[in-house]
Amino acid sequence: MAPVKVSKICCIGAGYVGGPTCAVVALKCPHIQVTIVDLNQARIDAWNSADFKLPIYEPGLEEVVRQARGRNLFFSTDVDKGIREADLIFVSVNTPTKKSGVGAGFAADLNYVESATRRIAAVATTNKIVVEKSTVPCRTAESMRTILEANSKPGTRFDILSNPEFLAEGTAITDLFKPDRVLIGSLQTQEGRDACEALAQVYANWVPRERILTVGLWSSELSKLAANAMLAQRISSVNALSAICEATGANIDEVAHAVGFDSRIGPKFLRASVGFGGSCFQKDILNLVYLSESLHLPQVAAYWRQVVEMNEYQKSRFSKTVVDTLFNTITGKHLAVLGFAFKADTGDTRESASISLIRDFLQERAYVTIYDPKVDDAQIWLDLSEALPSWPIETIKKHVSIARSALEACRQKEGIVIATEWKEFKEISWQAVYDQMSKPAFVFDGRMILDVEKLQQIGFTVKVIGRGDRL
Repeated sequence: MAPVKVSKICCIGAGYVGGPTCAVVALKCPHIQVTIVDLNQARIDAWNSADFKLPIYEPGLEEVVRQARGRNLFFSTDVDKGIREADLIFVSVNTPTKKSGVGAGFAADLNYVESATRRIAAVATTNKIVVEKSTVPCRTAESMRTILEANSKPGTRFDILSNPEFLAEGTAITDLFKPDRVLIGSLQTQEGRDACEALAQVYANWVPRERILTVGLWSSELSKLAANAMLAQRISSVNALSAICEATGANIDEVAHAVGFDSRIGPKFLRASVGFGGSCFQKDILNLVYLSESLHLPQVAAYWRQVVEMNEYQKSRFSKTVVDTLFNTITGKHLAVLGFAFKADTGDTRESASISLIRDFLQERAYVTIYDPKVDDAQIWLDLSEALPSWPIETIKKHVSIARSALEACRQKEGIVIATEWKEFKEISWQAVYDQMSKPAFVFDGRMILDVEKLQQIGFTVKVIGRGDRL
């Protein structure tokens, strides 16, 4: 049996992964019809909006959608039609960490994956290649295959593939155009290899063949968790060193620069910060912790758990630095927090360090003004409500305000906290900020993006993560 020639693709899930991935597939494969389906009507309406106010912000995404939408890229809430017509189906739904039940706080909640799988089984009347695109625990494909085979119609066959995404928010379109690798995992049977080749042929429209890696199903699933865990581990390692730098008077920037020159280590992901966030790192490491414990490997679980604990320590250490520097109390003081997204060039706030910092400041009874160029007000209020579940939203709003510019946020403040590395924060008129601040004026740089000497010349007291006061 030869590989299927894919002419129609359906993607279940129109979020951060499914939307950009399949928009690029449509752009690069004009001969393939790509339909992205989601039950969320408001989200689909945003993808279809005439003014291209898309539901997610990602540099370059709007241009891709403008070129492909209506030609061979479609967004719909008709999930069943999308499933029925497709040769290949990406399952790209959310897999959040469980909040209750067995594995709460660590295991992935696979409810959406199972629902999508059951929907495929119920609707499909022809053979389908079903591709795991969501980040899932190892051996999830086995569960999907069991559900599909138990519910399939006579004569209908499903082939399961794992095709994890390796996108960094803020550079997702670039990552899709020129990926380091495309990983496809399949069962090592003839049918599995044929399905694998069918998906490989889709990517081969723009990705060099040597960058398309084909592996076993379980290796593919685990590779995604392993990659994110090791990246997060590097961040936690350099953040642990930043604490030593602050205590000794060393400079973490200089230390990381020197270490990065070692060809065995390299310079990437060696930048100290107030901590990592986003939808993947913490979730995937906790997933790995849960998997290790399930396999009776407690030492392995403890090793990976420490990466997350170091990240939490870095955030709490930074908020304590703010309190200690502002004469050991911030009660009643007014602070500006610049940046609410977990990183620059995205509107995503999941696991953002800003949320933890602001929660700590509010618990000290400070007043906080927030500015972020891409995060909308509703998301900020939602995140803060979840971070402070015992606080009524009215109480939060008495202590928090949202500004429309960085300059407005900094007006009449005792301290300014840089929580996200937005480029515009480097370009603020810091002299104008200083002139209308309470004195002494403090700046806390949690992302190491500011020109410290310039700010000190203006008159600021500047605290930078990973940099001690001693020479």
